[in-house]
Amino acid sequence: MQAFEYGNPTTLAEAFKLLSTNWGEAEVLAGGTDLLSLIKDEVVAPKRLVNIKNIKELGGITAVGGGLRIGATVTFDELATHAAVRQHRAIQAAVLGVASPQIRNMGTAGGDLCQRPRCWYYRSGFGLLGTKDGQPLVPNGENRYHAIFGGGPAYFVSPSSLGPALIALGAKLTVASGSGKRNVDAASFFTAPKADTVREVDLKPNEILTEIMIPAGTGIKSATYEIREREMLDWPLATASVALKMNGSTISSAKVVLGHVAPTPWVASAAEQFLKGKSISEATAEEAGAEAVKDAKPLSQNAYKVQLAKVAVKRALLAAAGRA
Repeated sequence: MQAFEYGNPTTLAEAFKLLSTNWGEAEVLAGGTDLLSLIKDEVVAPKRLVNIKNIKELGGITAVGGGLRIGATVTFDELATHAAVRQHRAIQAAVLGVASPQIRNMGTAGGDLCQRPRCWYYRSGFGLLGTKDGQPLVPNGENRYHAIFGGGPAYFVSPSSLGPALIALGAKLTVASGSGKRNVDAASFFTAPKADTVREVDLKPNEILTEIMIPAGTGIKSATYEIREREMLDWPLATASVALKMNGSTISSAKVVLGHVAPTPWVASAAEQFLKGKSISEATAEEAGAEAVKDAKPLSQNAYKVQLAKVAVKRALLAAAGRA
């Protein structure tokens, strides 16, 4: 691990002064569950770490206008035990899917959204696009955990647990810098990079993600279903988060978002259109799953993910309807 400076601000104004306008010079430290591993493995080598855990305004979970505000430094353990969060079943299921007590106690909501890809090509020093001598390594390499949507040049999968659920619920994120704040739709926060020099989230090097705003969800039924190889410390192979606006037993509108199958949480528009005007049954949920994956383009070793994503959609829909 290379030596670095350590900043410990107690206000956002102090934190902004410690950041840089160039990526790689300064990194924001919250729980550190991802960043410290990246530094130890020499994937990144920042000159300065800026600890934001002591900035009080970045914490807390509060009700706002019928919705919910979640501070960026709120831990997964706080999310798991907060009564207001439990009412958003898509978020609660995503949080509880992180089965490691150590990660839940240290990992933060903002850190989950901003964590770097788990792709072993990226972690081994081949960049976000996984290339060597200008040639992509992923399509014909070890790609069993990589994307089945998106078509490249980025083939990693978004590692965020909260991302699909937040997009399904229509959440907005607040991003701040020394020059002010801006609001970003959760669906627009994640990006599929075309070059190794950019990040996979809509965040500048001198900005900090400060809070998550979940709108009022009266009448919304939501759920998340995740499929893993192991129950303990593991990232999912495929997930689905759904949010259904109901008119009696009929779906008036639906959001279906897949996770861990593309460089960004993947909105399954075809499944959303299919569900409109229908009621939830085993057959309807299964057909919606088929619609969600009909445009998948698996790589040489990950075609199994198509079936997993299909099943995740079906089971998330049934869970949202109370028929799990």
